Amino acid sequence: MSWQRFVAILVKEFRQMRRDRLTFAIMVMVPVMQLVLFGYAINTDPKNLPLAVVDQDHSVLSRSLVAGLRNTGYFEVIATPANELDADRLLDNGDAQFALIVPAGFARALVRGERPAIRFAADATDPSATGNALATLAAVGEQAIGRELTGTLSSLRATASPFEIRVQRRYNPEGLSRFNVVPGLVGVILTMTMVMMTGLAMTRERERGTMENLLATPARPIEVMLGKIVPYILIGYVQVAVILGAARLLFGIPMQGDPLALMLALVLFIAANLAVGFTFSTIARNQLQAMQLTFFFFLPSMLLTGFMFPFRGMPVWAQTIGEALPLTHFLRIVRGILLKGHGLTQIAPHLWPILLFMLAAGAIALARYRRTLD
Repeated sequence: MSWQRFVAILVKEFRQMRRDRLTFAIMVMVPVMQLVLFGYAINTDPKNLPLAVVDQDHSVLSRSLVAGLRNTGYFEVIATPANELDADRLLDNGDAQFALIVPAGFARALVRGERPAIRFAADATDPSATGNALATLAAVGEQAIGRELTGTLSSLRATASPFEIRVQRRYNPEGLSRFNVVPGLVGVILTMTMVMMTGLAMTRERERGTMENLLATPARPIEVMLGKIVPYILIGYVQVAVILGAARLLFGIPMQGDPLALMLALVLFIAANLAVGFTFSTIARNQLQAMQLTFFFFLPSMLLTGFMFPFRGMPVWAQTIGEALPLTHFLRIVRGILLKGHGLTQIAPHLWPILLFMLAAGAIALARYRRTLD
């Protein structure tokens, strides 16, 4: 054992780490990112979920019921549509998580002891986002209405329940978690594979020396980029076909919407991720750095898009970051098409953010593309 040789190798490793600044920065930033995301952004018990209230009774009892729901912290009234059809539209578009429908004559029927029913519809595509809120519904309803049953109406409080709450779990009646997870896996798998494969493809050419031959050709940066991206778009379609086929056969995931709308969304989403991978390839010097950059992008895509944890349970700053990621919008598209029966009209609001992200990533990649190896 030579102490001098040991110190020489030690100094050499520190100098190499100092020169490889990208790897060192990622090693420092990834733990910080994990700490911040898991500590602040992850919330399995979301509050202030959007509620649409259709109050056709306009009575003291109906207003007390709505106030009781607000006081739980789980519900936030974001709209008061005139009829149930408008409330269903809010649920279908994802603008509201719940819809409360109080029929006309509710208070009169309750006072007569007829045990009237109110309807409470929930967007159950993500059972983890609605489970705790629905669990408090019955108790909150009885307490809110019970406070108004005084005097001659106090006898109604002795009954089991003076009214009935009929809960409708839309789009996922059984509350199966696989109806939420399996469609989301389409976007997650594409994000991981498309970014990684494109990033590795360019850095691999540099390491093997074939990049020199490519640079010697008259091909322009946009031609190189498209030539690298298009083959992987076809591979992405093969992956999606395998995933959806297995989802149908193994898990019984339905296909309620327009397949052509899904095909269009897939083109934009795959191209957006491939553009990110191409950008990483212009930053990374080798395949290891390309893999590290892929993980750096994949981690927030997993945690801030609503795939693993309820999107509305995250703080505002985390939701803002999530809205900028293409996976967030693609998850809403694929779940809407498979579970809600959406078509091109319904998914259009989520297509333009993916297109904008793709154009921005592509512009950065083209700006950073070098025609020389220096």
